[in-house]
Amino acid sequence: MTSHVTHLWLLLKWGRTLARHGALMGIERDINTPMPVRRLVRLARFGARVPKQPRYAAAFQAIGPAAIKLGQTLATRPDLVGEDAARDLLSLQDALPPVPFAQIRAAVESAFGQPLDALYSRFDEEPVGAASIAQVHRAVTADGRDVAVKVLRPGVSEQFARDIETYEWAAAHLEQLGGEAKRLRPRLVIANLKRWTARELDLRREAASSSELAEAMSAEESYTVPAIDWDRTTGRVMTMAWIDGIKISDRDALIAAGHDVKALASRLVNTFLRQAIAEGFFHADMHQGNLFVTSDGHIAAIDFGIMGRINRQARLWLAEILYGLITGNYRRVAEIHFEAQYVPAHHDVAEFATALRAVGEPMRGKPVKELSVGQMLDGLFAITRDFDMETQPHLLLLQKTMVMVEGVATALDPDINMWETSGPYVSAWLRDELGPEAKAADALVDTIRTIARLPELLRRIEDRFPAPGGAPPPPPLPEVRLIDWRPGWLLRYGAVALCAAAAGALATKLLF
Repeated sequence: MTSHVTHLWLLLKWGRTLARHGALMGIERDINTPMPVRRLVRLARFGARVPKQPRYAAAFQAIGPAAIKLGQTLATRPDLVGEDAARDLLSLQDALPPVPFAQIRAAVESAFGQPLDALYSRFDEEPVGAASIAQVHRAVTADGRDVAVKVLRPGVSEQFARDIETYEWAAAHLEQLGGEAKRLRPRLVIANLKRWTARELDLRREAASSSELAEAMSAEESYTVPAIDWDRTTGRVMTMAWIDGIKISDRDALIAAGHDVKALASRLVNTFLRQAIAEGFFHADMHQGNLFVTSDGHIAAIDFGIMGRINRQARLWLAEILYGLITGNYRRVAEIHFEAQYVPAHHDVAEFATALRAVGEPMRGKPVKELSVGQMLDGLFAITRDFDMETQPHLLLLQKTMVMVEGVATALDPDINMWETSGPYVSAWLRDELGPEAKAADALVDTIRTIARLPELLRRIEDRFPAPGGAPPPPPLPEVRLIDWRPGWLLRYGAVALCAAAAGALATKLLF
């Protein structure tokens, strides 16, 4: 198990990097930041040349791949890092120098136990993309098919494991401070980051997610997922069909090719809604670099390392929340928050409905260029503290993806109204799911399942009543050895921390 000194040293080193980029200013100035954390922040920036404009994304890129993933997670938490930091972190694109081709060749040959030439008749040495976890090369299979080959960076799994252990250690001690730090549940944020990253580090999981999404979206003819070459896919290498298309971010090229960008924007929004609300399984990394438009006008998606899931009850609540905000039915939106136990029962439903009205009314009927879903989420985060709402980890990916989809859609069509675009789909889905036929079918299925569960239910009733609520149980949190806060420990390790900070400050002055 890693020692406290190692964790402290890593945090101080990362803190110096963040301080040099001005990324700690918001935390230091926030009145809700616990005083011990503020003192550590001042210690971290001691002697550093802090820029006037914080560069959050650059700071996380400088720390390393695990920090990049943490930055992407924090981009979904403006309540935790501030609105400016969250917006800057959304631009994190995982751009890193590529691994030398000799290492890529060795990784591929080791994964398959065969020479590269036996698997591919051509394998481009220059990657088409290099990210924090893997890089992608274009190739041609031995039987003549154009493919994209994704290869994990050598050693990336071990580096992630080391860094995330320190994140867990820091989050556990932060929660110990209580108050606002405990309400924001940083340990669960890190636990979800760890789960998402574990999926990305096993390319077989990504290949399976791609295959599952392709099946779920098979009825959407205008949405394409590249086919997986399972014979050339392992945990460290994934081979998929090559996608020929124009990046969805290149609006001018799309127009020049004759595509209707307004229709593409609308289709992208409804494709996301189909995945999230109807299927409960969605592509959660829908930034502009992962979306293309093919010659026949189809939207093609790549990179399925991060996927989101929402159970049916939560999807019904989310759809009702969205539709309630669209139609101005704030009372119903408030009731759903209480039914889902997102808001503790000691608060007043009517008071919460009024707070929601303050968030929703300014946005109704206006194009995204004036007001946005991102601003709506910011507004909702702003009232979470007043109503003691704890973080809902199962919704973090959805919030992040909603902001991403909005950004891509508005780049295509600056005048798009997200409410008007999503309203018909959401209302139709709710009508199908909450109509009399659906309720009758649900009642029949529930009755059959209840009868089948009676023996187990009786045993559970004898033990205890199961806790109600729509949120899935949080992931199990790892055991973290906490600091022994006795005076002797503080004297010993405090001296280590101060020496480390002083050494870092001296090195900064000498180097910069």
